[in-house]
Amino acid sequence: MRQSNVFSLTLCALFAALIAAGAFLRVPIPVVPFTLQFLFAALAGLLLGGRLGLYSVLLYLFMGLIGLPVFAEGGGLFYVLKPSFGYLIGFAVAAYWIGRVAHRVPSPSFRRLLLASFLGLAIVYLFGMVYYALISSFYLGNPIGLWPLFLYCFLLAVPGDIVLCVLAAALATRLIPHLNLNRK
Repeated sequence: MRQSNVFSLTLCALFAALIAAGAFLRVPIPVVPFTLQFLFAALAGLLLGGRLGLYSVLLYLFMGLIGLPVFAEGGGLFYVLKPSFGYLIGFAVAAYWIGRVAHRVPSPSFRRLLLASFLGLAIVYLFGMVYYALISSFYLGNPIGLWPLFLYCFLLAVPGDIVLCVLAAALATRLIPHLNLNRK
């Protein structure tokens, strides 16, 4: 295995660990807790690129689904039945697309990194809210209306996540020149 592959795999593991740590750095709000997981998932895409960013989040999901308590409320296979699990799926898809959009140019600007982060945020909320509504309706038997879904699963959490997008783009602007990775 080439040294660059070992370095890339090490960074994937590092970001999986950072996402796990981000689950425990949270602000309690009703329904869906606000955590720093999105910050680290976005940074995985911004710094590592789409493919490695996706692998980082998939490793994190694997760790949680095999029972390690790395999710905001524990871990285990049955975590997929929690209404908030859709946000975690969204992290994986978002990390991929953030990396793809950010690195379509060799030296992405702060603006490009910020737009990529906002795209990722939209993906996370799309997956999270749809999953929340489906699990609430079909598994829990307690359908949630559109207004409460919008209020609790978007409106209360999105201001903090917008700040995380700006922070991720600012950090990535400073860090990308120092990482010598082949980002795809």
